[in-house]
Amino acid sequence: MEVETFDSVFDALADTPAEAANMKARSELLSALNSQIRSWNLPQEAAAARLGITRPRLNDLLRGKLGKFSLDALVNLATAAGLVLEIRVAAAA
Repeated sequence: MEVETFDSVFDALADTPAEAANMKARSELLSALNSQIRSWNLPQEAAAARLGITRPRLNDLLRGKLGKFSLDALVNLATAAGLVLEIRVAAAA
């Protein structure tokens, strides 16, 4: 049996490099949002209202349900949370 190695878990899970890049970007945004929201020390209802989403939607975010959020949705939530996004692009190795 041949053992495959990958640079990241996203490369192992995704079918294409583009899908892996999308998953990685969403994961990083989700993590940053999670940290920001938890730093507010607010009840979920108040945090959800601050972001303009429902409490169940916030719960999905806080539980890390990556598949339930598009990149666009996470960018919008990050902006609503007061985060500033920076995009860095580099040539593939």
